[in-house]
Amino acid sequence: MDPSLFAFALGMGSAVTLAGANTFVKAAKDILGARTVMTITSSILVLPLLFFVPLPSAAVWGFLALSLPAHWLYQTALVRAMSRGDLSLVFPIMRGSAPLLTAIAAAIILGEQLSHLAVAGLVIASLATVVFALPEKNFGGSRGMRNSAVLWALATGAGIAIYNVIDAQGVRAALDANRTQWSFILWLFALDWIGITVIMLATRGPREFTASAGRALGLGIGAGICSLASFSMALYGFSIAPVAYMSAMRETAVVFGALMGWWFLREGFGMRRTVAAVLLASGLSLLQFG
Repeated sequence: MDPSLFAFALGMGSAVTLAGANTFVKAAKDILGARTVMTITSSILVLPLLFFVPLPSAAVWGFLALSLPAHWLYQTALVRAMSRGDLSLVFPIMRGSAPLLTAIAAAIILGEQLSHLAVAGLVIASLATVVFALPEKNFGGSRGMRNSAVLWALATGAGIAIYNVIDAQGVRAALDANRTQWSFILWLFALDWIGITVIMLATRGPREFTASAGRALGLGIGAGICSLASFSMALYGFSIAPVAYMSAMRETAVVFGALMGWWFLREGFGMRRTVAAVLLASGLSLLQFG
């Protein structure tokens, strides 16, 4: 298969499963509980696979040491954002701000440069996703809660940009050390549960931890399966395509997330968000051709 087409397919597949994971978490109502079950599920699923990949090199362990705290901070911001706002409010902001931030970070840290056309497409795509988050004319909720949700969603987007760049370096470091990129990916998933589990135990205690996990078990497991599929496709894509391109492809999840929120969570979609989805697709097309 053409590498560029394969990267596109990986990005779109990652987007659909990413939207599915977040829809499962939001449907569970207990965001922290569902996210905790999700990460534990993903970790359990990858454990048998660790026997089939070489141990990470020293350089890869170094990137894992940077990546894991970045993922834990991202998860903390995401839980706070989704606990304060609807999926259709916070998800587009957190995912829409990530590609532009990732492109800037990748240009500075990794030296990846995009053409003027690609930059224009990236900006259009990022701005279009933000349109999803604008309140409707009949918005009647708490302004303070909404503003808090937006700020935490922006913090989540910054966290995504940070871990995208670190993880891309980790995948490439594994390849440079004559190891498969899966060495980094699988060990990241195997250890990712630690941070959010510690937070949940510290804030709720063992008894409430068990009760919360039980209530969110089914949806959390579904989210874990989707999350593992989504991030594995994204990280594999980072090894064959520019970070900014893969990140932008993955952020089409805002379209799928809005559709899933409308269909499964009964949240509004509307003409404005339909137009925003078209603009988003147009921006990503510019990015691809650029």
